[in-house]
Amino acid sequence: MIVRQLCVRQSRQLLALNRARVFSRFNSIDAPVKTEVQTPSRSPSAEAEGVRPVEGATQVEGLQSENTVQAEIIQVESIQTEATSQPGNNTQPILESARAAWRKKTVQKHKFHGLGSAVQKEYNPEDILRYPPQPSDITLELLLASQTHLGHSTSRWNPQNSRYIFGIRDGIHIISLDVTAAYLRRAAKVVEEVAARGGLILFVGTRDGQKRAVVRAAELAKGYHVFERWIPGSLTNGQQILGRCQTKVVNAFDEELPHYQGNLADRAAIKPDLVVCFNPIENAVLLHECGLNNVPTIGIIDTDADPTRVTYPIPANDDSLRGVSVIAGILGNAGAAGQRRRLEAARNGVLSYEPITVKELTSDPLTGQQ
Repeated sequence: MIVRQLCVRQSRQLLALNRARVFSRFNSIDAPVKTEVQTPSRSPSAEAEGVRPVEGATQVEGLQSENTVQAEIIQVESIQTEATSQPGNNTQPILESARAAWRKKTVQKHKFHGLGSAVQKEYNPEDILRYPPQPSDITLELLLASQTHLGHSTSRWNPQNSRYIFGIRDGIHIISLDVTAAYLRRAAKVVEEVAARGGLILFVGTRDGQKRAVVRAAELAKGYHVFERWIPGSLTNGQQILGRCQTKVVNAFDEELPHYQGNLADRAAIKPDLVVCFNPIENAVLLHECGLNNVPTIGIIDTDADPTRVTYPIPANDDSLRGVSVIAGILGNAGAAGQRRRLEAARNGVLSYEPITVKELTSDPLTGQQ
């Protein structure tokens, strides 16, 4: 209690002395005191031109901060010295300890602002969609960071996935990333070859959060996408469900041929040549219809899914949005590579089908008449 009253009394004295020094500054008629380091100022022309400070400016700022700290410490020490020089004051030990604590706190405060490091490369989740990985970028580190190795609980596993499982950790099956990388490369090769031959690729992902990844993969591969709900019977009864969808005929350079537009109404609905499904469990009807129509499928198979439902399974975690985005980006880039191969071959005169002659182009495709 005595120490607290003593500190309060001495703080009042210091405050009174400080006020006296402030008033003496306003009443002084002497010339202003020049500091050792002048604060650098930027000229208006430099600010208008947007000139950035040089690298040495950071060193000058560091010197200024150090000089500021020293000036504050010297000012407080001078005030405390004047207070202790008065007769009858026996507060020298208390003031010395308070001075040391304040000095240490001030130095730490100014050093704290200089801590930290410059971040060279930061992680941005949008980069997976903006710059999806290529099939050549498939590594175990990428798959591990995307959480594709995490399966489901051991009580929910499908025994047919035993060849894809690496082990068990805390009651959860761990998928072998070596197998995932091999099957993902094979699926990317299939997508590239289908796109190189002008086939139609359909990307399906109906879970929440998969919409952007599905649309991005379809844009890269120049295919089609379904992200809301698969309508049952779209393949087995496509003439009734998809009969009103717009259809067009294009040449090898993806240029539309309007001569066949009037004869497309009597043709059956076009079926995809390859279906890529990112959640096979919810789209069992789609996979069943693909099997009835002999349409090959690619699907992400988790430890609780049936790998026999798809033609080319990819053992991975289908609940991780980042993992699904990585796999969708790889397959989309594979389709983009196949499209580039197809267009380059068309420029060189190499076609995967027999070219149409001028007589066939001007005649009716059904009757053969001019």
